[in-house]
Amino acid sequence: MSKRDYYEILGVKKNATLDEIKKAYREMALRYHPDRVPAEQKKEAEEKFKEISESYAVLSDSKKRALYDQYGHSGIDQKYAYEDIFKGADFSSVFQDLGDYGVGGGLFDQIFSDLGFDISGMRTRRGGRARRGRDLQVTIEVTLEEVATGTEKRVRVPHYNICPTCSGSGAKPGTKKTTCPQCKGTGQTVMSSGFFQMAQTCRRCGGEGAIIQTPCSECRGEGRVKVASDIEIKIPAGVYTGSQLRVRGKGEEGTGGKGDLYVLIEVRHHPVFKRHDDDILSEVCISLTKAVLGGEIEVPTLEGKVVMKIPVGTQPGKVFRLKGKGVPDVHSGAVGDELVRVNVDIPTRLTPAQRKLMEEFAMLSGEDPSKSSFTDKIKRAFK
Repeated sequence: MSKRDYYEILGVKKNATLDEIKKAYREMALRYHPDRVPAEQKKEAEEKFKEISESYAVLSDSKKRALYDQYGHSGIDQKYAYEDIFKGADFSSVFQDLGDYGVGGGLFDQIFSDLGFDISGMRTRRGGRARRGRDLQVTIEVTLEEVATGTEKRVRVPHYNICPTCSGSGAKPGTKKTTCPQCKGTGQTVMSSGFFQMAQTCRRCGGEGAIIQTPCSECRGEGRVKVASDIEIKIPAGVYTGSQLRVRGKGEEGTGGKGDLYVLIEVRHHPVFKRHDDDILSEVCISLTKAVLGGEIEVPTLEGKVVMKIPVGTQPGKVFRLKGKGVPDVHSGAVGDELVRVNVDIPTRLTPAQRKLMEEFAMLSGEDPSKSSFTDKIKRAFK
């Protein structure tokens, strides 16, 4: 099957600048990163990620791009093996600031490692070089009250650590790995056909370049063991559902260091309050007499009940603002307000004494209760 045009894959014109190519690649890499799509789309995303990464590796290199512009894919394939296409490609400048957006460069380090390259485009698997541990993700549920103040949560995270018996080698202590006879220690096998070459991970050794003759009895040759750790997570005030926190060094162990833990926040539904940005919305119901005569009522807030004044003649639907009773902004710390919407409880049944008083009120207001139900008028007035 013929390859697609590199420019078409990234969605840029043939005269695109390097900055335009970087921007296009960054956007597509974020969209198709296998750790950011549903499980059923992961395989397709991996192939797409490899395709756009290969396109960027060629078009971001002036020499490779000139060769591609003149001869197309054949020019690249004649001069470079697949693994060499990525040499010198500057991926780090594309992803260096992703930690500020809750994404984290670690996720991209991992997928490039899975491709056989580190973030700078250099090979990692050949010769069994050290690899960073995988990143992990957990979801933590918090209440709206906890969002208002910030909180700490303890979460148990199952993960893999380096096997303490074999120190991650997978081989029984006292024995060593031997060079893979199929790839001769390179970790890759190359298939050639005319001008075309295709490199793929060695199936015999899984890209490690070495095989284990006598596996470790504790990890059975895997080099890692499954454990569970209790981790304290500090959750700042003002987070939203979907907020993602990065806890460095709390992922899985690898021979090249620990991965990170990504914490996805989910805010539990509140039975009383609704959130709008940093404000919270609530509703209270007051009596007809309280609306007409005014007074004080107790209003629920995230910190407990407070007293709120009701002015004389308060109309149904009136919204009052309680300053500083909302939630903090997650970045600035500025606290929002609570917006209280007032509903008026119109009585549906009156005692004879109540009816008499209402009729007297109607007469004093210049209305004739015998011509129209005064109670109905009150109901209509407060709709």
